[in-house]
Amino acid sequence: MTTTSQSVLTGTSTRRVRAIAVGGATLATGLVWLVAHLLDIDLRVDQRNGQPPTIVSLPLVIGSTLAMALLGWSALVVLERYVRRARTIWTVIAIAVLMLSFVPILGVEATSSTKSVLSLMHLAVAAVLIPMLRRSPTAPLPEAQPDSAAGGPIRSTRT
Repeated sequence: MTTTSQSVLTGTSTRRVRAIAVGGATLATGLVWLVAHLLDIDLRVDQRNGQPPTIVSLPLVIGSTLAMALLGWSALVVLERYVRRARTIWTVIAIAVLMLSFVPILGVEATSSTKSVLSLMHLAVAAVLIPMLRRSPTAPLPEAQPDSAAGGPIRSTRT
């Protein structure tokens, strides 16, 4: 009973910390966008595909950040379920994704200030998500314990 109560409380705490991480990353990119807007930086990106330039709007920034942050959280949850050292593996993947996220910035036509703001947004997401998702509390995996009936089968206490 005690193990189950602790697992439920720890699981709730983990979700809360991770939800705050997602919200914090979204807020961080929104703030970077707002500062760029206040500094009158034109956030237009020409992808060199014959289409009109894309305007990097606040809804686009928030939606993209939210989607990618939730994807990162989901990846961590899956790794934690199936892999030992999930946080270490996830951190390496997250840093690799951060590095790869700069490739499109280099390949588009935009002013240097626009590219700087976009790069800063990517760094802001990583600066919030990586440490917060990595360090969030998780329920310890319970050890297999023998059944209370004399010499019964070994069962996990996980619910």
